Amino acid sequence: MSISQYIFWFLSFVALISALMVVFSKSPVYSVLSLIMTFFAIAGHYLLLSAQFLAAVHIIVYAGAIMVLFLYVIMMLNLNKEAEPHKKPYIQIISFVAIGLLMVTLIGTLKEAEAIAPSNIANNVGGIGTVEQLGKVLFNQFLLPFEISSILFLSAMVGAVYLSKKNLQ
Repeated sequence: MSISQYIFWFLSFVALISALMVVFSKSPVYSVLSLIMTFFAIAGHYLLLSAQFLAAVHIIVYAGAIMVLFLYVIMMLNLNKEAEPHKKPYIQIISFVAIGLLMVTLIGTLKEAEAIAPSNIANNVGGIGTVEQLGKVLFNQFLLPFEISSILFLSAMVGAVYLSKKNLQ
């Protein structure tokens, strides 16, 4: 095994353990810190794939800006379980449907990525990781999943606003 394979397995182990810590941690602050560690491990995977631009953007946007906002919101909220309002059962059904749609989208994207990746790497060895190559692939081959993910992010923002209301009537 080469050194890059050892680094891959180490980063994968760190990403999985820290992702599990996000889910199973009792403290929301520790969950956010574990999520930051997960983001850094994923950025390391981008570096192994020679996608330096994606790694830098991933660290700046996710581990930097968005995690700071998460920490700020968590510290500003009062997260007492006694004060938490009970949510109606239809909200859980809607969330399961949304998770199912997300999984279908991810599976479809991964199925397409497996078929496209070998030919893409063979043809453009010198341009991997550049902004120009990223734009060509994103807006030519993956335009529909890109637009679907933007709609998914919009629905997540609407859901966050809905859940942040004081009275869920």
